[in-house]
Amino acid sequence: MYLLGIDIGGTKCAVVLAKGVSANGIICEGIADRYEFETMAAKRGPDSVLEELAFSAEKIFKRNFIRAIDIAKIGISCGGPLDSERGIIKSPPNLPGWDDVHIKEFFEKRFYVPVYLQNDANACALAEHRFGAGKGYKNVIFLTCGTGMGAGIIINGELYTGRNDMAGEVGHISLSEQGPLGYGKRGSFEGYCSGNGIANLAFEKLKEWTKSGNKSSLSANLEKGELSAKAVFEAMYAGDELAKRVMTTSAEFLGKGIAVLADILNPEIVIIGSIFTRNADFYLPIVTETVKREALRECSEDLKIVPSMLGDSIGDYAALGIIVDNIELTDN
Repeated sequence: MYLLGIDIGGTKCAVVLAKGVSANGIICEGIADRYEFETMAAKRGPDSVLEELAFSAEKIFKRNFIRAIDIAKIGISCGGPLDSERGIIKSPPNLPGWDDVHIKEFFEKRFYVPVYLQNDANACALAEHRFGAGKGYKNVIFLTCGTGMGAGIIINGELYTGRNDMAGEVGHISLSEQGPLGYGKRGSFEGYCSGNGIANLAFEKLKEWTKSGNKSSLSANLEKGELSAKAVFEAMYAGDELAKRVMTTSAEFLGKGIAVLADILNPEIVIIGSIFTRNADFYLPIVTETVKREALRECSEDLKIVPSMLGDSIGDYAALGIIVDNIELTDN
């Protein structure tokens, strides 16, 4: 018995194959194969991406000498908003043009296999809760901190999705009246703390910085059209003062956002992926101090803030974890 996981992000997509799941939800033989490609969402529509995902799956089948009939279930992880029950992607901010995409129907018709769709933040929360840093905790928040910013929320050991699958859209929260644009709103959590938000913040600060007669290596990135969160971090680690100020601002607002969530949901642990995981040594002191200052003492004093234990593999396990969460499977 094989499982197929599909992870759709604003930057890249991945298709992963795993062999079997035991009754207690452990992937028996790990990830057997995977294929990854750039989404290029701004340059092509969903139809093209779906076809490449299906073609990638077919290549994996061929490489592993299996057929679609050998796949028990398919799990799809994608940024929200979406309708998980009907399997429809509904205009995620980081996937322009993905308006009411019936992805469940597409793959069920293509491969004749049951398909489950889940918000990527929810899927990552499930993966960390089952396989990673959230294991053993009953109240968990996972923050994506990638191209966008979303949250997966585990309350009393169960995923909380809200009335219509919109729980956890924390990127839309306002943290200031003015600030970088994210999720269609200036000064939002996503605007300050996501990959796209960091790039926007750097762009705005760079204009002010150079106007005052200061220099920054980020100017070269801007001229090349390569001003990204990755470029800002690289500049900061190389000693660029503006880049350090941009990232310190972003880290402080990440702490403020977590403080809001801590006061409302009172979690035991907050797990943060992607950009935070790769730069945890920089983030943690600033974020921890900000949360301690901003949140109620009772909500912050025992709160653990940690990077994703699953690291760069979390998207793979998130897509597969959707299947495990939806149905009990036993070894074949």
